[in-house]
Amino acid sequence: MPAASKPSPRLIQPTDRGLYCAAGGFYVDPWKPVDHAVVTHAHSDHASPGCTHYLASQEGQGVLQRRLHTGASIQPLAYGKPITIRDATVSLHPAGHLLGSAQIRVEAKAQGRTRVEVVSGDYKLESAPGDDPTCTPWEPVACDRFITESTFGLPIYRWAPAHEVFADLNTWWADNQAQGRTSIVFAYALGKAQRVLAGLDASIGPIVVHGSVRKLNDAYREAGRTLPDVHLATDRPAKDFQGRALVVAPPSTRGTTWLRRFVPYSAAFASGWMAVRGQRRRMGVDRGFVVSDHADWPGLLSAIHQTGCQSVGVTHGYTAVLARYLREQGLDADEVPTRFQGEADDASADSASIAGQTENDGSPLAPDSADSAEAPEP
Repeated sequence: MPAASKPSPRLIQPTDRGLYCAAGGFYVDPWKPVDHAVVTHAHSDHASPGCTHYLASQEGQGVLQRRLHTGASIQPLAYGKPITIRDATVSLHPAGHLLGSAQIRVEAKAQGRTRVEVVSGDYKLESAPGDDPTCTPWEPVACDRFITESTFGLPIYRWAPAHEVFADLNTWWADNQAQGRTSIVFAYALGKAQRVLAGLDASIGPIVVHGSVRKLNDAYREAGRTLPDVHLATDRPAKDFQGRALVVAPPSTRGTTWLRRFVPYSAAFASGWMAVRGQRRRMGVDRGFVVSDHADWPGLLSAIHQTGCQSVGVTHGYTAVLARYLREQGLDADEVPTRFQGEADDASADSASIAGQTENDGSPLAPDSADSAEAPEP
């Protein structure tokens, strides 16, 4: 019998602190403090505080600085620019998830040959050009091994074109206004909120945001991204907004006195999980809009195909389902362990209210810890 082929050497390996590249001596998106972290994006299940040094995309530096602390040592790197870290060459490439999100490309020698591996972080492919003006679109990066998220790694998840979703949302807002109801859209403060804001028709009425959303909007504007003018709830008397405004707020504001100032209102949730029947009822909202900053099932398969990889590591989500499907297609695919399940920003107290699912807006829904950690604006 012929000898069994040896498994291909891997540049990036899972450890108890996260994905580690021995050739470069750094971790990618570590979940514990380390000396050298290469960060895909600023959501806190990817950007852990307390690291000595961070390497991140130049586009996302402002957002990351706000999510860590003012004294964090962040080295910004332009998309596509390679740098050498010990024995590895590293470059960052657009992921289309949120402002500054990046795929991490690592090139190094292993067992005498040059090998390229890419860690995707969270990503989304555009449904059409200009689908999301709030960040640089995803682009394929050729590699030997691709470590992909699988937040929505089930065939049931297929996104409608963005323009259709936002046309529906704007019509809902106008209908609410005609009936004297304020429109409330729950969306995670970083990434999702800005994606929603960019799709709104500001001619319908005033747009109000929670303080945590406005803080991050400022970082988007500093990076040259255009968002509509917004108000804080305290900018005007409550009656100026009641029955007219659309309010974008993190899910952690549900049931708070901050929200009650907008009554009467109709509430909606913006999330990829709204594609699942029953989620709107479980969330206790009137409408669900399928707005995600992650790849759907066709997007995941397309991204993997476009890399040309022969090996796939599946993490953050429905790992077993996607890995099994890829093996059936003839690819070498395995599950990569992670502490996080990746549509919310991070795990937080909100998770109990989302039907026990995890949404790092992986599998099954985790909310944005930054939302719950920050007190609602007074």
